[in-house]
Amino acid sequence: MSFLLLFYSNLIISAILLGLILTIHFVHYKSFKFIDIERFIEFHRFHTKNISFLVLPLMTSEAVLSITICYFYFSILSLVNLLLVALIWITTFLLQVPSHNKLSTGKSMPEIKKLISGNIYRVCLWFLKVIVSTLIIL
Repeated sequence: MSFLLLFYSNLIISAILLGLILTIHFVHYKSFKFIDIERFIEFHRFHTKNISFLVLPLMTSEAVLSITICYFYFSILSLVNLLLVALIWITTFLLQVPSHNKLSTGKSMPEIKKLISGNIYRVCLWFLKVIVSTLIIL
């Protein structure tokens, strides 16, 4: 596999994930506030199930590409790229997953606010990931 294909694939997937996380952050998570309490569990189940079909394959691909790039084309940038992916996964499982687990049992405005405020870390990390992925190509 050509190194340019690896580098561009890494950038494209990271850019897609950045767009997706921005949509989730500014539209989906904030819309949680407006869902009726009676329908919230059903809505949340729908959201998490369907968004997982998009996010999980992309995040997994991003991780595999970042590991591959770091292994075969090691540099400070490739290491930073990999560390950003690790931080994204860590913040996902330490901040977002517990909030989603709590919200799966019912609507909680404090938990929705926690979900939104915790998600800003992932937005920033993916933004940095796109920058680093671009710098790797340059």
